[in-house]
Amino acid sequence: MKIDPDSPVDLSAQIARAIRDAIVSGDLRVDERLPSEAELSEQFNVSRSTVREALKRLGAQSLIRTQRGATGGAFVNRLTYPEAYGQQITTATLLISMNAVSFSTACEARYALERACAPMSAERRSADHLATMRAEAHRQAQPGLTDEAFCASDVAFHRALVDAAGNPILSYQLAGAVEAMQPLMNMITFSARSRGRIVGFHADIADALEAQDADETDALLAALARYTDELAQSVFAAREQAKTQH
Repeated sequence: MKIDPDSPVDLSAQIARAIRDAIVSGDLRVDERLPSEAELSEQFNVSRSTVREALKRLGAQSLIRTQRGATGGAFVNRLTYPEAYGQQITTATLLISMNAVSFSTACEARYALERACAPMSAERRSADHLATMRAEAHRQAQPGLTDEAFCASDVAFHRALVDAAGNPILSYQLAGAVEAMQPLMNMITFSARSRGRIVGFHADIADALEAQDADETDALLAALARYTDELAQSVFAAREQAKTQH
């Protein structure tokens, strides 16, 4: 593991990257103990505080864990997909918000990816996946549900649809696409009428998956994507019109 002291990149970031690369390549294996702070400090010719900062970076990425005591130290962690979901969602949300991605673009990406899952979800869905989707559709139909709660339920519904594909890599990749949409979805005021349409789509999608009808699932997702985008555009247009009238 090496770093470049003349590089403009922060030394702690270089050390963190060097250790991460060693983990990815298999030079450092799961549950293996890393060298001590003193040993890493000597190896990289940096202060212990710089090493400590590098280890904090790795810990924040769930790549290492620390243990105290005589047999303690920093160890290579076994990163699981659920643990990585949060980072994926945060990164996707920041990318969308900071780069002013349009609702149409984000909506297109989300549903295109979900439709790619439709054949696998129709084939592999379990009773638990269907039960989750139906429970969320029922929740969404309840009067008095706030816009934020409706959007959170929408996320849970679509996460169950994606998870039904039984592919953890797809679930990880789609976590960002589905959940990063939530802040944008919260911008839309769902009327009782529009909620009813969406709940209807959700119920029909659950039925299609239960029947293991991939084509119908795909068609319903495509129709839901069009309706969601149309609804958003109507809300945005109304807001622009309201601005011009003031």
